[in-house]
Amino acid sequence: MKPSLYDAPGPRARRHNLLWSVLFVVALAVLVWWVVASLSDKNQLEWAKWRPFFTDPRVWTTYLLPGLRNTLLAAALAMVIALPLGALFGIARLSDHRWVRGAAGTVVEFFRAIPVLILMLFANAAYAEFTDISTDVRPLYAVVTGLVLYNGSVLAEIVRAGILALPRGQGDAALAIGMRKNQVMRYVLLPQSVTAMMPAIVSQLVVIVKDTALGGALLGFSELLASVRPMSANYGANTIASFTVVAVLFILLNLTLTSFAGWLEARLRRAKRFSGAVVRPEAVEELARPGEHVGPEDLGGPEGPRGR
Repeated sequence: MKPSLYDAPGPRARRHNLLWSVLFVVALAVLVWWVVASLSDKNQLEWAKWRPFFTDPRVWTTYLLPGLRNTLLAAALAMVIALPLGALFGIARLSDHRWVRGAAGTVVEFFRAIPVLILMLFANAAYAEFTDISTDVRPLYAVVTGLVLYNGSVLAEIVRAGILALPRGQGDAALAIGMRKNQVMRYVLLPQSVTAMMPAIVSQLVVIVKDTALGGALLGFSELLASVRPMSANYGANTIASFTVVAVLFILLNLTLTSFAGWLEARLRRAKRFSGAVVRPEAVEELARPGEHVGPEDLGGPEGPRGR
């Protein structure tokens, strides 16, 4: 018999669990019925509003696919720039030199404290005022700049937390065999911390993909969400259907990203580059708040966190 971490529920507890389960199912059914009835009353479930997505390829070639391409372009550029930038500042925050640590910490805390939407608007205004960038591509530049500055600062904290989550003996053992500090970081700590950081990094990359929609809402960036308005105007005010299709595309996109990251993480674990420490995706919310940091008690390694 397997050991149990909790007491088995008695007859009264089982009756309560059954009652709450039935109430939850009934409440969920009422909610679904209300949503379907409301959509039906507004004629949003008519086949004519959904048919273009299945029968008219122009919906995809004119609106959805170009919007998806721009979403992927902005997200990919932001990821490619923000990941190494975050790694650089995350490592700089662990420097033994106070001025390096202080300068990196100031930059990270500054951009973590500003909402990503304000960074996009500020970048758009700055490009318009001080550069000759064409108005056609300026929204893309502004969206990528805002995403890089904000998410790069959050990724810096994730990198710092991932390295701190490793057992302290890893670095001490490398120093004991004569490796220099930069060699310890490059060959010992970073390769192992990548696996520990993977869940948190993926969570932040999903945020980058979703935040591209802010550019479409306020800067006129022609990404996936921005395709809803012209699409709805040309296909009989099928706003609900358009939003639903766009939401499904975002879900599929993020599921693909999460699945790839899960495959990569499993591959790294099989390559024995795993120390047992993990930076949880839940820690990203704390890391995204200015002034908040993941403390040693939040970082679980097999031999305890690295104290700094």
